[in-house]
Amino acid sequence: MTEHAPPAPKKPAEAEADVIVVGAGPSGATTAFYLAQSGLDVLLLEKSRFPREKVCGDGLTPRAVKTLVGMGISVSEQDGWVRNKGLRVIGAGKRLELPWPELASYPGYGLVRTRHDLDETLARRAQQAGARLLEGVTVTGPVLDERTGRITGVVAKAPDGGQDRSYRARVVVAADGNSSRLSVAMGLRKRDDRPLGVAVRTYYKTPRHDDDYLESWLDLWDGDRLLPGYGWIFGMGDGTSNVGLGLLNTSAAFGHTDYHALLRKWLEGMPAEWGFTEENRTQPIRGAALPMGFNRTPHYHQGLLLVGDAGGMVNPFNGEGIAYAMESGEILARTIVQALARSRAAETERVLAGYPHELSQAYGGYYALGRTFVKLIGKPTLMRFATKHSMGRPALMRFALKLLANLTDPRGDASDRLVNGLSRLAPNPE
Repeated sequence: MTEHAPPAPKKPAEAEADVIVVGAGPSGATTAFYLAQSGLDVLLLEKSRFPREKVCGDGLTPRAVKTLVGMGISVSEQDGWVRNKGLRVIGAGKRLELPWPELASYPGYGLVRTRHDLDETLARRAQQAGARLLEGVTVTGPVLDERTGRITGVVAKAPDGGQDRSYRARVVVAADGNSSRLSVAMGLRKRDDRPLGVAVRTYYKTPRHDDDYLESWLDLWDGDRLLPGYGWIFGMGDGTSNVGLGLLNTSAAFGHTDYHALLRKWLEGMPAEWGFTEENRTQPIRGAALPMGFNRTPHYHQGLLLVGDAGGMVNPFNGEGIAYAMESGEILARTIVQALARSRAAETERVLAGYPHELSQAYGGYYALGRTFVKLIGKPTLMRFATKHSMGRPALMRFALKLLANLTDPRGDASDRLVNGLSRLAPNPE
């Protein structure tokens, strides 16, 4: 009689999954939501605990609203969302209100919501769809197949300083933000030939908290230098406004500017009745990098897929990241679902390897156009000329809003067709 060895003890259920998503921000939570909704076993690892803060302008364009609605999230005012009608632009001594365009593809309103609330809303939505969210779990590195070098999981510190443990999956997603330590550990570093921005923001008690337009200031001066970027004032509807500024690395002043001091100096010129003074500031001034225009590639490498800020998916035209984080999460989830449904490893690999092309089809031409735009506005003389001669032309500024916010219909009016045509014609090197 043959003696059988006892069965090996099974690993704890939470140690394995079909897909591991590292980071539960907008890109990771959206990816996990769509994967779980498709029936896959998804492990969503988040180093912080919700609710938690992130540096952001808190303003959501109609493009972001569409992604929220698509996930079945209520965006009513009763649920804490603050609506806005459009963008108010101030520059060259002029003030222009631009309503969001009326389109079939996107709603005609934007939203404001703090990241303190937004990120948790998205993460809980992923949980409702079936994703297993583990908070307080800090991923420290990849688990690699010794023979192929392919990522097969991650090593993470347990919550509350417990013992490190491994989590394994067929596919791993890096949704761990701009620094993306997991991507770096896999040899994927930022590209110096792609734009980078920096944003600083804080909150002030102000009577302007219920403004129904997002407000953008185009004239940012550091002494006698006009800087490539803009300032913003977004009313939060709760007695405070999110106030900040964003700058691009195409300026000689980038990296040599005290951004906190620049923010304070800019606000000194505001009307006193707005209340943008130190005694009314309710939060510290915090800053964050804005990884733009695919500044980390390739987006698929040895079993690791990059999404959102980890893949540098912030819009170079306007610094918007949330919409593209969520959209890329949906694109990635669709790719993974199809890949894992294939019966052979080679077929699965072929589908996963097509993910960068899917991103390129969605954003490549537009981001290439944005990279050219970033270089041009890095020239102070050109930026001053453009601001001066465009602010007095509302039709031109309405076109600029569609271009900068990437809001068009596939078969829309002449301005839609021009934006879409320029995006298709823009050279798009991988």
